[in-house]
Amino acid sequence: MRDRKSNRGKVWIRSGITLAAACCALVFSACQEPPRLPLQQPSLNVIVLPGPTTWFTGPTGTPAGIDHDLLTRFAAERGLALRVSFADDAASLMDGVAKGDAQLGAGGLLRGGPADQAWTRGYRTTGLAVIYNSDRTRPKDWAALDGATIAYRAHTGIGNALGSIIEAHPAILWKPVDLASSDALIGEVSVGEIDYAVVPATDAAAARNVHLDFDVAFAAAPDQQFAWVVAPGQKALRDALDAFLSRAQREGLLARIAERYHAVADGLARLDAGVFQDRIRGSLDQWRRVFQEAQAQSGIEWRLLAAIAYQESQWDPLATSETGVRGLMQLTTDTAKGLGVVDRLDPRNATLAAARYLADLKGRLPARIAEPDRTWFALAAYNIGMGHLEDARVLAQRMKLNPDLWSDVRKTLPLLADPKYYASARNGYARGGMPVAFVARIRSYYDILLRSEPERPPLLQALLALR
Repeated sequence: MRDRKSNRGKVWIRSGITLAAACCALVFSACQEPPRLPLQQPSLNVIVLPGPTTWFTGPTGTPAGIDHDLLTRFAAERGLALRVSFADDAASLMDGVAKGDAQLGAGGLLRGGPADQAWTRGYRTTGLAVIYNSDRTRPKDWAALDGATIAYRAHTGIGNALGSIIEAHPAILWKPVDLASSDALIGEVSVGEIDYAVVPATDAAAARNVHLDFDVAFAAAPDQQFAWVVAPGQKALRDALDAFLSRAQREGLLARIAERYHAVADGLARLDAGVFQDRIRGSLDQWRRVFQEAQAQSGIEWRLLAAIAYQESQWDPLATSETGVRGLMQLTTDTAKGLGVVDRLDPRNATLAAARYLADLKGRLPARIAEPDRTWFALAAYNIGMGHLEDARVLAQRMKLNPDLWSDVRKTLPLLADPKYYASARNGYARGGMPVAFVARIRSYYDILLRSEPERPPLLQALLALR
């Protein structure tokens, strides 16, 4: 393993975050007035450790992630400007918060460590997992790791959580490392630079189809809570955050946000993910410009179109299914005719038409449905039709679920195959489990593409700027 120097300096990049309407879909009930901070506090200054589920740049170039969504909502409720700095490692974050350079530190931190800091209540539960490079033999327990080196991210609370285990296994060489994210540590295990590591189980699940050469050996410790660290003298802020997080849990906001970023973790078999990554390296270049042209014409993000095409045909322009759908986008005869496609085997025309169709479906959905649910609904309609999707949304409303949340409607779609439910549906019987699986797999492919492919090449960005 290469030696790494700890970077404890202030290496943050200052950026402004707009409190946009994206968080408006994540509404609380208006029955309870949120506690307000003192009027002399016009902004909320936060140091963030970026990560693929906590805070990252989304497909449209805007910030996304669990911590981002929660803190954006909190600041918006109170009319605070959210000012964000990014740290290279947890040591820099903790140092900045302790000195009062920011009021809050966020991003994959476990409650309870370091002990000399003040923490909010937990907002998400995770186990800890021992991971290993899959070229090695899978260790069954701690005893099998005597003499081995096990890495974990320093200053994130993992060392505190492992305290009794570290004491009980002195033959293991425990190595705290300064890395910005669990994803970076998992990546080093996957490429063989580190043999073993302890990471949050939720982060291991999110990385399983991106880093293919690591696996989970066993659970490392009881469940832990992710939380935010608060600067000294910020008791009013901590109390307000605790009240906010308590209400978010009670009213379902925490569960909805977590679903956005973790629902794809189990949606794709690992072997399939490996084949997909091979296809990205070997076949995607052939179709990249077609997908990007379709984005320029339709507004549908090119990596999403690539994910749809892979789900439909594995990027085979001559693919034909047993039901008669054909081509790169697997269009039916009727759909192709309605979209003006003469030759379904022409990949460019089929892709442009499919992108227009998906954009039309998104446009037909009620304006109150926010992203990313709007895209998941459109994909479901792409697979099963808008009529059956609307039946599922009506059924969700009857069952006291939210018809504007994909996490609720995906529960009612499969019920359209049950006569107890489809007998009263306007469009009758539907194989409603199919669009649920369809959306889940596309989300999995899309997640891999988001983390492996750039949004747009510089040339395309320049051309689009001239339009």
